[in-house]
Amino acid sequence: MAGQKFEYDESGATFFYFLLSFLALVLVPATFYYWPRRKTIDPDKSFQDCSCPGCIKKKQILETSEPYRGVKNFLIKASIILGWLILILLAYKVSQFDYEMSNFDPYEILGVPPGASQAEIKKSYRKLSLILHPDKETGNEKAFMKLTKAYQALTDDEARKNWEKYGNPDGPGAMSFGIALPSWIVEKENSVWVLGLYGLVFMVALPTVVGTWWYRSIKFSGDQVLLDTSQLYMYFIHKTNLMALKRVIMILAASCEFDKRHNSEVVERMSDNEEVPQLVRDIPNLNEKNKQQPLCRPYSIKARALLHAHLSRMVLNPETLEKDRQFIVRRAPYLVLEMVNCVNNLTLLAYAGRIQKRPRIETIEVCMKLSPLIVQALWEYKSPLLQLPYITEENLKYFSGRKKHVQTLQQLAQMPEEDRRQLLRGLNDQQYEDLIQVLSNMPFIHFKVNTEVIDDENSTEVTAGAIVTVTVSLKRSYMKDVFGNTSVREQQQLKEPDEITEEGEATGEPKPAAEAQKKDVNKKPVWMKPPKKSSSSKKSKSKAHSKVQQAKEKAAAAAAAAAATATAAAAAKNQSAQTSPNGVAKKPSRVPQSDDSDASNLSDNDDATEGSHRNSEAEDNDKKVDDVDDDTEWNKFQNKIQKREKLEGRSKTSHPVHCPYYPEDKQEYWWTYICDRKSLSLLTAPSHVTNLVDTQDVQLRFTAPMWPGPYVLTVCLRSDSYIGMDQQQDIKLDVKEAPDVPTDHPQWDISDSESDHQAQDGNESEFTTDDDENGDDN
Repeated sequence: MAGQKFEYDESGATFFYFLLSFLALVLVPATFYYWPRRKTIDPDKSFQDCSCPGCIKKKQILETSEPYRGVKNFLIKASIILGWLILILLAYKVSQFDYEMSNFDPYEILGVPPGASQAEIKKSYRKLSLILHPDKETGNEKAFMKLTKAYQALTDDEARKNWEKYGNPDGPGAMSFGIALPSWIVEKENSVWVLGLYGLVFMVALPTVVGTWWYRSIKFSGDQVLLDTSQLYMYFIHKTNLMALKRVIMILAASCEFDKRHNSEVVERMSDNEEVPQLVRDIPNLNEKNKQQPLCRPYSIKARALLHAHLSRMVLNPETLEKDRQFIVRRAPYLVLEMVNCVNNLTLLAYAGRIQKRPRIETIEVCMKLSPLIVQALWEYKSPLLQLPYITEENLKYFSGRKKHVQTLQQLAQMPEEDRRQLLRGLNDQQYEDLIQVLSNMPFIHFKVNTEVIDDENSTEVTAGAIVTVTVSLKRSYMKDVFGNTSVREQQQLKEPDEITEEGEATGEPKPAAEAQKKDVNKKPVWMKPPKKSSSSKKSKSKAHSKVQQAKEKAAAAAAAAAATATAAAAAKNQSAQTSPNGVAKKPSRVPQSDDSDASNLSDNDDATEGSHRNSEAEDNDKKVDDVDDDTEWNKFQNKIQKREKLEGRSKTSHPVHCPYYPEDKQEYWWTYICDRKSLSLLTAPSHVTNLVDTQDVQLRFTAPMWPGPYVLTVCLRSDSYIGMDQQQDIKLDVKEAPDVPTDHPQWDISDSESDHQAQDGNESEFTTDDDENGDDN
């Protein structure tokens, strides 16, 4: 392109501008995100903090979990401050750059006043040239060139015109594009070093960094769980579709996160050869002689023993096994969540016919139940009151008496203050205040369920095969809201399945029907298979047929009665028309035929007029109803969009959990799902609620049964942090028969004239031809 120059930066000005801009783009967001900040202490949260020995010990563990945190913060601060100092230095250096033609004033350069004579200009030029000439000791080539241009601008007529017009004695300059790199980069003697640096950065360092990141990231799933662990869970859950709690703990302990070969953070000590066997002997029913791989591997047995010790709240060596326990327990809730997802995926595969065995509902519920047990360090048969500080097994004997029988946290909260203090008389005032503080901050969930069929004319009617949407409304309040309030009804606790043994069979003596359900583990829900052709089904069909026949007979009888009533009314009307006011019958008078026709015509006209008025009024009413329906539908649509936006924006912050035995800060999370207790099947994927701060709506969708009839399903709510907070509600569905698909509609009827007209229009071209133009001219 003419008049343009591409050149490298000789003076370094453009390179410094580039470096200044790049450094500013990096430093501003880095300072905002990475500058270490002190945690602001919320007065409300500090008031809620517990001062029990377990919580104090947990704070010490959290403080010592990052020993190099202070050094790390210091290095981050030093790096950011150094970057800002370099930025300020570059800004100062750039501000000192003096460009050759910036603010070019020949009078100022020559040191003469404006309007000076040619003699004064020449005299000043000779004087300054003796000083600034490059051959002199005091010479300056750059200043001498500017002096020469200033002299030419004031002595040469053409140069003066260029300066007055363009601000440059040389005339309009060519547009130059500077490359923000110094010229020594393209010099021949430096080419080898430059190419070596480029190859080292772009061919060695960059591929190594990207490859390392990719190799590490493909090992993990979305929840930062190893894919090998997910495959392990899928294998064992598919192999044993009905698992007990200890079986789930055994599979959890075999996770690859606890194996040194898959996780470099695992620490193996020489002392494990002595401490782990002793711990195994102290724990009963550990099943350490299991020969299945990898359940029999040393890391799996060690992790299993530490999980059992954690649930039993055993005291371990603080320098060895205690650190290993903290490492395992810290990862356990995330692994349990992955196990729940694996059970759900296998259930979906079973419904799709990809696998034969469908996991039982007890399996996924046992997995969910394991999460709060690990967080609170309790076995499933322990009292939920042990979640409170200072409550031990010895104190529980005072909670069960003849007059007072306290089993749940809600019952303890609803007791009068005097009775509660009397019950906890073994605690001093400070301990009692800590216990009440923890109890008051525990959650009290209001659990409501609404069932509807969205995008249907009648959203409250459930038809066979329809998509049913169950909206679960959760409102989180504090347990202190029910202190001393005995009028609040106790929440409906979730019914736990019967205890399951290691082999997967339920204990106890179930009823015959329940025993049949236990044996048939692959039994499908009742609506997923057609009714069997048996004697019972025939009897039910005959009963249904007799009911339908009776309904038809009743309808026919009602229609006959209505017809008889209408006939009697017409006869009475004729009889009254033929009698006189005094009750004497009148003789029928002969009226001319013309009069009869005129009277009938008049009555017909009156009826037609009245009918037209009625029709117009009905049309107006229909329009109003349509407008109201449109507004209602629009409001429903807006509400759906708002609900969907709320559901999409999920966070991981809800309320802190009191868990002194869990070595990390924990937030309250919940699971909600729908199941069928009769067929022991899961109907919806468990929704993991992670942002229940005040209120939250969760939508669960499933397909309605294919066969009409009444059904009872169960909506469950489970906590992953607290024991005894689970709830359930039964929903009753009266499934109606699906309406037939319409085959005839007025819009689909096309008359012969319309079809012929459309055929003619279809034969006509949308483009104008020469014949059409000629025809129009004629």
